[in-house]
This record gives sequence, C-alpha cells and structure tokens, in this order.
Amino acid sequence: MARNVEIKARVPQPSRLLDAVIDLADRGPTVFAQDDTFFACPNGRLKLRMFSPTEGQLIFYRRDDRAGPKLSEHVMATTAEPDALRGTLTLAYGTVGRVRKTRTLCFVGTTRIHLDDVDDLGHFVELEVVLRPEQTVEDGQAIAEDLMRRLSIEPKYLVRRAYVDLLADLSTGADDD
Repeated sequence: MARNVEIKARVPQPSRLLDAVIDLADRGPTVFAQDDTFFACPNGRLKLRMFSPTEGQLIFYRRDDRAGPKLSEHVMATTAEPDALRGTLTLAYGTVGRVRKTRTLCFVGTTRIHLDDVDDLGHFVELEVVLRPEQTVEDGQAIAEDLMRRLSIEPKYLVRRAYVDLLADLSTGADDD
C-alpha cells in the first residue's frame, strides 16, 4: 500500500491561506470538483471519488482518527464508469455518506496541499506528505509539521476525523471536532 502522512485543519481565512500556499508551491494551483461516496467497510474506509461521468477512482484507506500528522495507507484503482461502479458498490455494501467539494491542489515537493471547500462544512486544508519507500513516518511528520509552521496552521484548528464523519455529526447534532 502507498503511504502518506496527513493532517486536516479548518481554515478560518481561506484567501489568506491560498496566497501563502501559492507562494510556497512548486506546482499549482489546479481547481476541480470531487464527489466522494463512502461505502460500509469494516477494515478501513472505501470511497468512490468521481471527477466526471467518465473518470473516477476507487480508494481504500486506513488512517487513525486523531489530530496532527498521522499515517495513512491506501490503494487506488481508476474507473471509466464511476456511476455504474457506485451503483454496484451501493447494492453490495450500502453507503455511509457522500462528500462533495471543490479542491484546489498545489504541490510543495512531494507534498500535496489540498484547499477544500466542502459543501455544508466550509473551508479546510489537508497536507499529504507522500512517503518514499525509504522514508519513515517520523520523516513525514517532520515535513508536515514544518509546512504547518510555514503556513501558520494552528493546532487548535486541526481536525481528527474524515469529512464524511463531520457531515454525519451535522445530521445527528454531534460536534466533537
């Protein structure tokens, strides 16, 4: 499985953070829409990410629900028929939620920086430090912490859970992030 070290944080001032990210970025920004459907999965998370009617990715991942830099392991498969795959997986496993967002993607080295405007949730930033095989989780954590400092991402804004969980909290009235 591929490995990343990731953080997610709420963004109180999206335009200010976008300017800071663009100043640091080697590549980007690229803006696109994503529509993620999550399926029941006992061993982690399974989502179908739809970019268009003919482009999608099925993604399985495992990541602890905690704030701060954490390991994420994942595998992906592409599909040219995301609607048909969504229907099949819904029948087989059932859905647990759906997340729609507009993502602005930039790169700093091998780190993917996502500035997300998530429907019904607001603005967030994600750092995904892509680990090479020889890199340790601690190497990735150090890179993430350095970028957090450089981008002024304050620990009080860190989020420990996935967007799909935060949206579920909205529907139940819970709020623990």
